[in-house]
Amino acid sequence: MLEPNGPLPPEIYWRRRAVAIGAMVLGLALVIWVAFALLKGGGDHKTDAKATTSGAAATTKAASSSASAPEPTAAKPSVAAPTAIPPAALGMCPDQSLAVKVTVGQPTYKVGEPPQFGIVITNISSAACARDMGSGLQLVQVQSLDGQRRLWSSTDCYPDGTPDVHTLAPGQQAAFTVAWSGATSQPNCAGDRVQVPAGPYTVVAQLGSVRSAPEPFNLV
Repeated sequence: MLEPNGPLPPEIYWRRRAVAIGAMVLGLALVIWVAFALLKGGGDHKTDAKATTSGAAATTKAASSSASAPEPTAAKPSVAAPTAIPPAALGMCPDQSLAVKVTVGQPTYKVGEPPQFGIVITNISSAACARDMGSGLQLVQVQSLDGQRRLWSSTDCYPDGTPDVHTLAPGQQAAFTVAWSGATSQPNCAGDRVQVPAGPYTVVAQLGSVRSAPEPFNLV
């Protein structure tokens, strides 16, 4: 650099040149620092934007999950069991739809001890039906072991009975119990009733035309 009045002395010239170079280095360092600061600030801003975007995505996903989640289903009221069909709405059980079985409480009774008989009536058809099984319609009969001599019948002295209608589903049973005094009887309760002596006997049960197989027992 030239001064108006002539060249500068060498020491002043180099001093000023050093100052100028230092100012240039300082300015360059300042520029680099500002640029670095701007770059760093831009990176932070980008990170925040990314975080904001992730948060928005998470919020959107949560909202989507909430919207797609099924609503709780209200409990359904329990359905009441169907009521039994009244006997009047069913057909009466024909004899061929029934089976009759008789049982003896024990195989041997002492004379004077009343034997106990059980009667089981089963609906052997494939449809439900109703039948009056009153005591006046059930017949329980004691007879000799060979079945040739009739000794007692439950309807001899008690021919009438209260109606007792039972509804039977297919395979369902109705059970009854009859006690015998051990004395003889005749239709319409005629004649004298006497104690049956010791010996082997059989009992049968009947409803309508359906008759059970004979069941043996003993009096001793």
